[in-house]
Order: sequence, then C-alpha cells, then structure tokens
Amino acid sequence: MDEKQWIMEIIGQTDKEYKITDKQARILEVAIQEFADKGYSNTSTSEIASKAGVAEGTIFRHYKTKKELLLAIVTPTLTKGIAPIIERTCVKDIFNKEYESFEDFLRFLLNNRYQFLRSRAPIMKILLQEAAFHDEINADLKRLFTNRVYQEFTKIIAHFQDKGQLKIFPTDTVIRLMLTSIVGFLVTRFIILPGYKWDDAVEVENTVAFIMSGLKA
Repeated sequence: MDEKQWIMEIIGQTDKEYKITDKQARILEVAIQEFADKGYSNTSTSEIASKAGVAEGTIFRHYKTKKELLLAIVTPTLTKGIAPIIERTCVKDIFNKEYESFEDFLRFLLNNRYQFLRSRAPIMKILLQEAAFHDEINADLKRLFTNRVYQEFTKIIAHFQDKGQLKIFPTDTVIRLMLTSIVGFLVTRFIILPGYKWDDAVEVENTVAFIMSGLKA
C-alpha cells in the first residue's frame, strides 16, 4: 500500500462525513514524504506547497498551522488506521492464536509488526519520531497501548510463566525487556538505517534469540 492509498483509506475516503479533495490529498501525500525524510521541524510549508504544486496559502486554507497539518496526518492514522488495525491484526491475529512456546509467540509478533511497518514506513516514521516532541501524539500512543494491547501481553506472559517457560519477573519488566528489543529493531530497520542492506529474516531470528536468552526460565 503506497502513501496515497493509505491517505485515502484512513483520512478521507472511508469517512462519509469528511471528504478531501485531490489537491488536499496531494498536500498530505507530500507532507508525509517531507516529514518522514527531513523531520517535522526541518520541513517548511513553502517546501510542501512547492512540491505539491499548490500555493502556500492553499495549505493554510485547510490547515491553520504546520502543527495542524502534522496532526491531520497522525491523528487519523491512529484513530482510523492504527487503532482498528491493532484491534484486528494485533489483538485478534496475534493474541488469539495458540502457541507452543513463548519463542513462537515472539517470532510471530515480530514478523507481524515488521510486515505492518514495511507497508506503511513513511507515515509510521513520522508517528514514531514525532511522538517524543508532541504531547498529543504521545498521549494517543500511550492510550492505544494501555487500552488495547497491554492486557493481552499480561495474559500471554502469565500463561508461559505458569508453564515454566519464562523467568518469574514482574510482568511489566518482561514487557519492557521484550518491547525494548522489538521496537529497537523496528526503529533501526525503518527509521534510523532504512537503506542498510538488512537480512531481515536473520535479524528477526537474532532478535528473538536475544530476548529469549534473557527471559527463558
């Protein structure tokens, strides 16, 4: 799925009450690429307007500020895109499966999130890199994790601790150690060094092995 399809899917064309014009879609498409490539603070609205083929004033007719333009990308990505997809593909597809081992769960989880990020890399790059600088984005991400994912993690960790496969660390400690490695791999792969010649299959297995070396009972 390219950026334009993603925009039309989650920002305008799936919402009957909020339609965006082709010009507005082009502004958002260019803004996604520029914010992803250079970062929010290093991108000007004049650059976005020039590459989108519109006057800068056209941007401000739709979005009062550059911050509003950023949130027009990120907020629908969370509320219409990420939240339901996490509900459907993360909670249902990942946590509602049965696994023989915690290692199998980790491998499936990592491959699943890898495929999700790979198909939406630019817009997810914006989301992740700007979360630290914008309280609205950070709060939405925390709420999304707490409301939809955290409880599922606690269940599966307790299950495999009961089976004697995991060390009896506090649940929050297991989640922190696990997600630090998984998020570290994904952020490095798609944000810090996206052009590096990764052997993704090997990196997934190495990440799983590293996590298990610390958590296995």
